[in-house]
Amino acid sequence: MSKFLIVGLGNAGTEYEGTRHNIGFDVANMFVHKHNGSFKVNRYAGVARIRLRSKPVICIVPTTFMNLSGKAVKYWLTKEEIQIVNLLVIVDDIAIPINRLRLRPDGSAGGHNGLTSIQQELGTGDYARLRFGIGNNYPKGMQSEFVLGKWSKSEIPLIKQKIEKSVEAIESFILSGVEQTMNLYNNLEITA
Repeated sequence: MSKFLIVGLGNAGTEYEGTRHNIGFDVANMFVHKHNGSFKVNRYAGVARIRLRSKPVICIVPTTFMNLSGKAVKYWLTKEEIQIVNLLVIVDDIAIPINRLRLRPDGSAGGHNGLTSIQQELGTGDYARLRFGIGNNYPKGMQSEFVLGKWSKSEIPLIKQKIEKSVEAIESFILSGVEQTMNLYNNLEITA
């Protein structure tokens, strides 16, 4: 039976909790929690094992820091003998509006250090990624501060809705595949 690897990108450490750059961790946590799983620290990552309608799912949140995420992804893909077609990476994206999600079956790293690391380790960009739009509402030269900053109070209701939609998109990816999930979620405008 096909196993799936779901990867939420972020940085380990309390100082990064609740930041835009850690939204992959937040989505992965909600997904695992919804399915009564829990993370245990293991090699290169926090790892949770759940089943979704009898499909085995490994969910990881790398502990390697964003720039070395590929090390964790490659290790767990290889260890669990998971096909790359069953890999989904959840990542923040400043090029996508805050009220949108975008699922792609492949693509470039788009300047994202976590995706760059994964592509270097795997030697390909042919894996699915769920891009969680964080918008780009920051002054010129302040991208790093914005990405590593926390959500504003007014954004939090929308972000909670988007995390729930992201969890649904992960479930759809596992149960129905990437194409059908793209049709359902890529044109969705999410409101609080």
